[in-house]
Amino acid sequence: MKQIVAYISPSMLPSVTLALRKLEDLPGLSVSEVRDFGRDRIPQANPPIVQELVDYTPYMRIEIFCADEQVCEVVWTMENAAHTGQSGDGKIYVLEVCRAICIQTAEREEMAA
Repeated sequence: MKQIVAYISPSMLPSVTLALRKLEDLPGLSVSEVRDFGRDRIPQANPPIVQELVDYTPYMRIEIFCADEQVCEVVWTMENAAHTGQSGDGKIYVLEVCRAICIQTAEREEMAA
C-alpha cells in the first residue's frame, strides 16, 4: 500500500479532483489547505518579521492511500491535471505505508484503505 501526497495550486484543485473521480477503484482522498515556501521564493535582505510570517504561498494538500498497482495511474492523473508549466505547479510524493487499520471494521492493510 502507498500514500500519495500532492501539493498543488488551489486553482487546480477542481480539475485534479474531477480527474481523480473518473478513476475506478480510487478509495478516496483527503484535501487540506496549507501554506509553504519553496526554493523559488524571492530572497530579501533582512525582511521585516511581519513579512517573514506571511511570506507563504497557499497550496492544497491532497492525500490518497491506494494499492501499489494504482500508484502510476493516480500519479499520472494528478500530474497531468495540475500541470500548467509555470513555477509553483506543485509536487507529488509517494510513500510506503507500513500498516493500515480501519477502526470501525478492524480491517487491515489494503482493505482498510
